[in-house]
Amino acid sequence: MWVSNWLSDIKQRVVNRYSDWVTVNSWVPQGSVLGPILFNIFINDLVESLHSKISIFADDTKLCKVINTEEDSFLLQRDLDRLEAWAAKWQMRFNSDKCKVMHMGRNNASHPYCVQFWAPVNKADIAELERVQRRATKVMTGMGQLQYPERL
Repeated sequence: MWVSNWLSDIKQRVVNRYSDWVTVNSWVPQGSVLGPILFNIFINDLVESLHSKISIFADDTKLCKVINTEEDSFLLQRDLDRLEAWAAKWQMRFNSDKCKVMHMGRNNASHPYCVQFWAPVNKADIAELERVQRRATKVMTGMGQLQYPERL
């Protein structure tokens, strides 16, 4: 009941403009502690029955699967179909303009670019990443004499 009261009868208007107050039907306050918790509860069942690796950070979702066989392609497509069904069930939308397919691999010359996917959480992994980053920024021209925070 407390959450319901917190999220009901919300009105907004454009600041510094002459606009009327309008009732907002779907809303969670930005910058609140409860907002991300409610979002995580809401999407908790998103990963159920998926065979692909999934990475979720806030409202950004990445699905990853190694494709070696036609069966692997089928399983990835099935996971994408399940995500689409989940979104329809909960009246959510994936921004199709932001949905991309990334092909990687030494034998895939037509797709040489990539994006961050690894998100370390273990202290040892973070320390290793920092070690590599420190060394890489030190050998860059004109950066070796700077302190690490300045190189970043």
